[in-house]
Amino acid sequence: MVKIIEREKARVLRSQGKSMNQIVEETGFTKSSVSLWTRDIVLTLEQRNRISKRGRSVESIERRRLSRLNNMKLKRREIVGVAKKDFTNLSSRELKIIGTMIYWGEGGKTGNWSVRIANSDPTIIKVMMKFFREICKVPEEKFHAHIHTFDNADIKKTEAYWSRVSAIPRKQFYKTYVKQSKASLQKRKTLPYGTMDIYVHNTVLFLTIMGWIEKISELLLGEDCSKIGV
Repeated sequence: MVKIIEREKARVLRSQGKSMNQIVEETGFTKSSVSLWTRDIVLTLEQRNRISKRGRSVESIERRRLSRLNNMKLKRREIVGVAKKDFTNLSSRELKIIGTMIYWGEGGKTGNWSVRIANSDPTIIKVMMKFFREICKVPEEKFHAHIHTFDNADIKKTEAYWSRVSAIPRKQFYKTYVKQSKASLQKRKTLPYGTMDIYVHNTVLFLTIMGWIEKISELLLGEDCSKIGV
């Protein structure tokens, strides 16, 4: 009975001069079913011309949309390319400032006085590992990692991913924390590997970075910033 009603609805719409795609869009029926149900209906010349005109119009709109998107993409890349010319290289001093500023914004500044920073962006993790290795001279065996991810994640794949990003051996990873996710599917898709925490249990290094943050604050603001969190 249901199929008969669907068939009749499709035939009515086709008789009105609707295209196959229009009927599918309006009803949700499959295109193959619509084609089968309406194959004996002959459209008038006016109806065929109208469908043809609409098809050309849709195609034209889609071409313009794709062209506009491509032009926007090219324009953005042009702006990015011009901006990249502002830098030709980075010195160790600049890396020190960059790492310190990232830690100021993202790193742990309270607790057990261990150096720790968490992020979901692999580029940030790579930059901070470069900072720790080249500026802070942290020995490789002092690095530890802790992954936070969702309950639908492949744990081994996730740990292997962050190990590649950070170049920290998996044997130096703490047990991965799996959160029973209440996040939306979209959020889980945008964070397929969760977040990574880098740990260096070294009080002297922690206090040193805090000192760098304080000094940068003083140089920028011209005031005593000795109560950042230490």
